[in-house]
Amino acid sequence: MTQIRWLIFIVIILVVGCTTVTPTPLPMDQTPTAEVVVATVTPEIASPTPTLTATPVPDPDHFVQKYLEYWQADDYPAMYAMLTAISQDAISEEDFIRRYRSVLAEAAVSSLDFEILSFLQRNSQSAEVSFRVILHSVLIGDIHRETIMNLSLEDGSWRVQWADEIILPELAGGNYLWMDRHIPARANIYDRNGNAIVAYAEAASIGIIPSRFEDGEEDDILRNIQRMTGIHPGALYNQYYDYPPGADWLVYVAEVPREFVDEYYDISNGYDQGGLVMWPFESRFYYDNGIAPQSIGYVSFIQAEEEEEYLRLGYSRDEKVGRQGVEKWGESYLGGIRGGTLYVLGPSNEVVTQIADVPGQPAQAIYTTFDADLQLAAQEMLLKYFGAIVVMEVETGRILALASSPGFDPNAFEPANANSRYQLEDIYNQYGGQPLYNRATRGQYPLGSVFKIITTAAALESGLYTRESTYDCDYHFTEIPSISPRHDWTWEHCQEELLTEEECETKPSGLLNLPEGLMRSCNPYFWHIGLDLYRQGIADGVSEMARGFGLGSPTGIEGVEEEAGNIPDPGDEVEAINLAIGQGDTLVTPLQVAQFIAALGNGGTMYQPQVIERIAPPGADPIYEFAPIENGKLPVSPETLAVLKEGMIAVVQDKRGTASHVLGTYSKNLYAMAGKTGTAESGLDASHAWFAGYTLENRENKPDIAIAVIAEHSGEGSDIAAPIFRGIVQYYFEGRRNYLLPWESSVGVLALPETNEVVSEEESNP
Repeated sequence: MTQIRWLIFIVIILVVGCTTVTPTPLPMDQTPTAEVVVATVTPEIASPTPTLTATPVPDPDHFVQKYLEYWQADDYPAMYAMLTAISQDAISEEDFIRRYRSVLAEAAVSSLDFEILSFLQRNSQSAEVSFRVILHSVLIGDIHRETIMNLSLEDGSWRVQWADEIILPELAGGNYLWMDRHIPARANIYDRNGNAIVAYAEAASIGIIPSRFEDGEEDDILRNIQRMTGIHPGALYNQYYDYPPGADWLVYVAEVPREFVDEYYDISNGYDQGGLVMWPFESRFYYDNGIAPQSIGYVSFIQAEEEEEYLRLGYSRDEKVGRQGVEKWGESYLGGIRGGTLYVLGPSNEVVTQIADVPGQPAQAIYTTFDADLQLAAQEMLLKYFGAIVVMEVETGRILALASSPGFDPNAFEPANANSRYQLEDIYNQYGGQPLYNRATRGQYPLGSVFKIITTAAALESGLYTRESTYDCDYHFTEIPSISPRHDWTWEHCQEELLTEEECETKPSGLLNLPEGLMRSCNPYFWHIGLDLYRQGIADGVSEMARGFGLGSPTGIEGVEEEAGNIPDPGDEVEAINLAIGQGDTLVTPLQVAQFIAALGNGGTMYQPQVIERIAPPGADPIYEFAPIENGKLPVSPETLAVLKEGMIAVVQDKRGTASHVLGTYSKNLYAMAGKTGTAESGLDASHAWFAGYTLENRENKPDIAIAVIAEHSGEGSDIAAPIFRGIVQYYFEGRRNYLLPWESSVGVLALPETNEVVSEEESNP
């Protein structure tokens, strides 16, 4: 029986046939090699004997190349997927990723390179690859190590046998890295005259609790606070006069250098008596509760979600970093060059070896172009309104002031400051006007009638208009029959008082030449120009001129964040007339306006605005010093510039000029100036008030300046922005201001609502 079974088996073999080899598919990212084969047997009919064909095994060199490329890209999940099954059982993906990241973070590795040196095929199931890794540490330089990666073949693909020494050989046996980071002290920030804007200091926070004032105590406390802080008692009272009685409301007042307080009070252990509360603290200190805070910026601690990023950049976990403005832009200068000592520690925290030791280098101070006193004066003049002020030297592009309102106190981000919690609540209050937002460089607004300077330039450069071109400026504009009549500002004044044309005292401006049209800010004249250019086939004439004046593009300023604004090309007649008076989709920043106003004042050169005066290490020559940067010329002829200048001087000095009631006598008798008012529709009831202009004093010791002022939702430019312009001019030339703004009861103190009376020029400036 057994013999019969064997005969049947042999017959089946002969009939069915022999074997062939079917290749095992390879992963797409692996390269085959024919040096090692694996055979599989498949029966085929009519083949007398089995035949073996080779199944290629992946190239271990290519496999390791891919693994290391994933490491370069910080793609740790892809790396983990390449481990052997046994390795994945031994270490979870989370722990695997944490291990790699912790090593690179501790060693402050910013990037890495690698080189595969050799590979050894032990047998059909295992191999080892030797490679060199170069870890680029920002603290100690490059770390070069050669190591080996062991591989196993699983299901026709290579897999990594995980071990810590694949990262660095020193990590074998449970060792780990520890970096002793050498962090230089953060450098100071100064104004152009060397006055500290930001520096380390012992300081004191000051607050008051009005409900705790005892009889007769309030005036004494407010006067003492004025002595310590310089804040007028009236300004302090304005902060709490309408608080509900009886409630223990804390009014945070200020932070000042400790020595300012020690002269009057002992606050070694804090001071909380009556209505006065003071606490000492030490920190990076922002003087005067923030000088140009949106432009200087602030620092705050590294947050948990940022820790790995900053560790790899060389920071320690407990450092503060720049968050805005110069503090952020100048991080590499202000933070210095960090060094470190990298150790290998054993499982019991003992030092196994030292890999490298590199000392740190001192930080470099930044001197800004700001004049701290002028900057604070500008901030004071914006207390009543949201808005911005830019003050720029006409001949250089140097920025002397960038004020943005509402402001904030950068000391709020210091947890040791007792006022911090209350200040941060105000900063992040959704109704607080976004005080961190820099309206001077990032605020984007319709320019209103200041834009008429550009429309005038486009008209003259088109060849269709001359200085003598006239227009009868009436109350109404009816040149586009398909839309309702539009009205000049002179008629709008009548409408506000519900007067007829006969009753209205603000009469139409009448027949005007081109500079007179600018002087009177005649809306119908400029609507006419915009419409005429559009109909004459020069549809983009005004928008191209605006771009030539730097609008619609960043100015290139460094150190602070800025926006580009928007200059549209008109698509129809209505858009053309809107653009001609700076409305519609037109958006500009106050910084851009100051830039082109300065160019008008200097004869046509567009200087790049700059806020960095110099950068210098301690006791050494500066590595950078300010120099003017020309960004081209205004695209206008000298004749056009002369007409623009004539019209802007008339705005101020001619008795019919829109700003003459505020600036006329002042400009004729004290400081010569030129400018343009603007009242831009905001989409709300109240318009944005603009004034932009420059001085023409031509003094050697006091360079002429360009000033752009905007007060949001405040009214007319002549009533709101022009007085601020005047206050800036006085402070710049005299180092003080006694001219009262219409809404002030004394300099820097807002009049309370029930006593808010406009002060005449004679009363405020005898």
